[in-house]
Amino acid sequence: MNEKRTEAQPIQINANDEVSRGRYSNTMLVAHGPEEFIIDWLLRSPNGGHLVSRIVVSPGHMKRIVLALQENLQKYEESFGEIRVGEGPQDLLQ
Repeated sequence: MNEKRTEAQPIQINANDEVSRGRYSNTMLVAHGPEEFIIDWLLRSPNGGHLVSRIVVSPGHMKRIVLALQENLQKYEESFGEIRVGEGPQDLLQ
């Protein structure tokens, strides 16, 4: 039986300067319904919380995101050592 492999095609990504610089987030909230996951990226600072970005994805895409993050965390730790999880940014608001 011949299996066809689909090779990943490069995607050309266009972004304006503001988007390409990215945004810093130190907190996130995740909510979900039957058809989507909603990820809110927040910046918690002494001035309060600010919504940086909201991403809405399908459950299937969320699973792919989690797998990609796990794979990249493993690669990072293999290169730079184990990441220690400390206190969260909630201390900034106290």
